[in-house]
Amino acid sequence: MSAQIFEEAEALLKEVENEQPKNAEELETFRIKFLGSKNILKDYFPKIKDVEGSRKKEYGQLMNSIKVAAEEKYNQTKSKSSGSSNESANELDLTLPGDAIRLGSRHPVSITKSKIIDIFKQIGFVVEEGPEIVDDWHNFSALNFPADHPARDMQDTFFIEKDPDVLLRTHTSSVQVKVMQSQKPPIRCIMPGRTYRNETISARAHVFFHQVEGLVIDEGISFADLKQTVNYLAQALFGKNTKTRLRPSYFPFTEPSAEMDVSCFICDQKGCAVCKHSGWVEIGGCGMVDPNVLDACGIDSKKYSGFAFGMGIDRIAMLKYGINDIRILFENDVRFLEQFKGVV
Repeated sequence: MSAQIFEEAEALLKEVENEQPKNAEELETFRIKFLGSKNILKDYFPKIKDVEGSRKKEYGQLMNSIKVAAEEKYNQTKSKSSGSSNESANELDLTLPGDAIRLGSRHPVSITKSKIIDIFKQIGFVVEEGPEIVDDWHNFSALNFPADHPARDMQDTFFIEKDPDVLLRTHTSSVQVKVMQSQKPPIRCIMPGRTYRNETISARAHVFFHQVEGLVIDEGISFADLKQTVNYLAQALFGKNTKTRLRPSYFPFTEPSAEMDVSCFICDQKGCAVCKHSGWVEIGGCGMVDPNVLDACGIDSKKYSGFAFGMGIDRIAMLKYGINDIRILFENDVRFLEQFKGVV
């Protein structure tokens, strides 16, 4: 009887030694069988009572060696499996291609602004910039806006509460004043930048927008020079077949004044929603610099004359790229901006 019990125990030891769990599932099965709460060894320990007295100690040592072997096999296999997993996870394959770098895109307003600047640089205009926070004189008074003039109501202005003489510029014309004060004619420059007006935000209006204005002052400047400049800009922006027209208008700082229209480049003047079926799209205002403005800035209006123009960069971008809501331009939606990848 003792011999048979020893044979069964020795067979169990060989089984433990020969087990080679290949994955986590097989290792867990091995643990449950030999080390679990209901492991197989619990059926063999009670058999010590059937072993001859002289061999009881030998049997007990054999059973303990089976348990130790099972524990070592389990721990070694588990450690090896965990080490190989970490090694595999941390291993760096230098032959793999690198992660693709996600390229950004330029904003449509920035694209349009750069295009306009390039167009004017080609005919000798320089870029001038100025502060966005200005005083009343630069924004209104120097531009022929008397203190009680109703033309001030044309622009809803953000004034600084602690100093009503300080405000956020409503147009980049304040830069024109700075240029005329600091430079002597001939002057030929453009002033791009952000401007602010206290308006209700809608699909066509915002409390801030981007504008570009131009100023030319020299001897003998006429309305014909203004018209040719506007025509050149329209064709460079929208195509060589683009036509322009000037409609009489009113601005305090120019006289005579006009609204600038271009032939609709979407429908080729056949009529569409963009041009409101008129065949024409308004892009800005222009006119001859009022002599009062020249005199206020220290330029002799009897010797020099000039013209000025201004247009919304946002509006041109919306027309050029078919954007029907100005709010989209400033929502920072990456999906919208991705449409302009590669656009120059």
